[in-house]
Amino acid sequence: MTNIRDLDPSASPLAYYGAELRRLREAANLNQKQLGAILYCTGSLIGQIETARKLPTREFSERVDAALGTEGSLSRLLPLVLRSQLPPWFQQYAEMEARASYINMFQTQLVLGLLQTEEYARAVLSALVKDRLDERVAARMERQRILKRENPPLVWVVLCEAVLHQGIGGRRVMRNQLAHLLSYQDAEWVQIQVLPFSMGVHAGLMGSFTVFRFDDDPDITYTEGYEAGYFTADPKAVKDRALRYDHLQAAALSVEKSAELIARVMEELYAEPSATDGHTMA
Repeated sequence: MTNIRDLDPSASPLAYYGAELRRLREAANLNQKQLGAILYCTGSLIGQIETARKLPTREFSERVDAALGTEGSLSRLLPLVLRSQLPPWFQQYAEMEARASYINMFQTQLVLGLLQTEEYARAVLSALVKDRLDERVAARMERQRILKRENPPLVWVVLCEAVLHQGIGGRRVMRNQLAHLLSYQDAEWVQIQVLPFSMGVHAGLMGSFTVFRFDDDPDITYTEGYEAGYFTADPKAVKDRALRYDHLQAAALSVEKSAELIARVMEELYAEPSATDGHTMA
């Protein structure tokens, strides 16, 4: 069992969180079991988080902050902890995502992470690697909190129609995912267009990419890869991606027509099974 006294708070954001939790608990003159009783969890869970062997959740952090009167210190630390669970090469992407004022994205195969349901994200992230799945899903869900900020970024995405047909996680998962996309119809800061199969050749055949725009910094583009993505602020490359994105927006269905297509695919491919399916009516 890890000795918390030997835990180096500077080793990682998770270790720092654990050290802070322990400091706050001891300042309140509580042992792990007593704090667990207040939070309706076990003292063992408190110990695992204090020794950086268990990832804290947002709910846990908020409950500790409320119980110990920390003025939200652990909740403010949590995004850093969860971001550290992302692959090192992707942490820069999450930072850009959190700072951007405008996010323009073209996706060829998957719903973008910002708009994924937890079940869809779990299916995607478990495709090849099963370890630390809960932590990786939690990190992806945490990224979505930027959409709930008082001043969220404007996210405008163009999805290839193939995204709607790629049955990630099965029928129920896909139905819920498409319903989640439709839930953004009235959200001014999220706009979704679908590039239909009928378009044929288009400006995005090179693959998925993102253009980040900032209030006070140069635009940056990101192109996806297998092991790592590629960032560049080179004006020529940024101009090329921006032009491609403009063409994709123009070629895609309108936001309204895209929602109609999403709803139609949801009903035609992922409808809830009828109670009478497979049975002959008298």
